[in-house]
Amino acid sequence: MKAIVQRVAQASVTVGGEQISSIGRGLCVLLGISLEDTQRELEHMVRKILNLRVFEDESGKHWSKSVMDKQYEVLCVSQFTLQCILKGNKPDYHMAMPTEQAESFYNNFLEQLRKAYKPELIKDGKFGAYMQVHIQNDGPVTIELESPAATVDPKQLTKLEKQQQRKEKTRTKVPSESSRERNVPRNKDDPSASSGAEGDVSSEREP
Repeated sequence: MKAIVQRVAQASVTVGGEQISSIGRGLCVLLGISLEDTQRELEHMVRKILNLRVFEDESGKHWSKSVMDKQYEVLCVSQFTLQCILKGNKPDYHMAMPTEQAESFYNNFLEQLRKAYKPELIKDGKFGAYMQVHIQNDGPVTIELESPAATVDPKQLTKLEKQQQRKEKTRTKVPSESSRERNVPRNKDDPSASSGAEGDVSSEREP
């Protein structure tokens, strides 16, 4: 799970020319949900967002207070493009959670935020809609958050794991066949007899 958290003076979401949500000072959170995210990642992100110290205290000391400390608002916007993986210059979004799952997951995220904070101070956009998000970044201050499980590129990790599994299956299968062949006595005049490089012979027989 990834989130872009911006400290804002104000922020709002417009859909079809109509403003559907707005906040004053607080945080605007763009949230990207991964295919592999679970409740664990969700709870981690909720804690991080609400406890992120990006506001000043009463004496003006910076990086001292969280959004909860200041009783400011939070505007959340679902942002699947944060799960983008570039293929050359073309964005690929196959690591983003499918819409059917993501909507309920995102709603659960909002519910957990409201439970941990104050429901009336948590606002959101419109899931799946084409939105215009107006952000007045205060600072500017922008923090990128990522859940622990997503620190390694999930696409590359899954791809490598699958490749490794295929290789292991091939290795355990092929040597067993060639070893059986080595145990069968062969006539030294047999033209099909191995030259001793059984691994090479077995690999040549593979399709």
